[in-house]
Amino acid sequence: MPVERLEPEPLAVGCVETSSIARGLEAADAMLKAAEVRLLACNPVCPGKYVVLVGGLVAEVTASVRAGEAAAADTLTDAIVIPNVHRQVFDAFTASSSFDGIAALGMIETFSVPAAIVAGDQAAKSAKVDLLEIRLARALGGKAYVLLTGEVAAVRAALEAGARAAAQNGLLLGTTLIPAPHPDLVQKLL
Repeated sequence: MPVERLEPEPLAVGCVETSSIARGLEAADAMLKAAEVRLLACNPVCPGKYVVLVGGLVAEVTASVRAGEAAAADTLTDAIVIPNVHRQVFDAFTASSSFDGIAALGMIETFSVPAAIVAGDQAAKSAKVDLLEIRLARALGGKAYVLLTGEVAAVRAALEAGARAAAQNGLLLGTTLIPAPHPDLVQKLL
């Protein structure tokens, strides 16, 4: 899902995910009309869901997401507002993070886009890691994931924090930690 980059980055990010593409489009419109937010992404994702991602001031993002939840009604699958979002999250949406080598590779897999965003934010806030990518459900059957790197202990701590955050709504699928990943694997992932 293409995500627009922001300069300067917003203070908060919000996301609404629906099980209906049509209702998701309505939610996107309601979100943009409800508050002064920046539309970062709005796209259909597999399997026939729709994701709307906005950024801006915390109160504005909160109002926008609440309007999106109301418009989504019974098609709402997940929604989040993250105040004081970690700066790496925005680069991870576009897989444009910079990093110094791969000591260990970690992944958090979720059943929804909002759960992956929360997991990535908590992972980045909890340990000295670099977010490599937050994959937003495109060609993943509705799943999403966070890919991160750092020293083994830091990646382990970040995975634990991110997994706890995603598990709060029951949307965690799993995690994996690969110390010293093979260079061919790293090359294919990045």
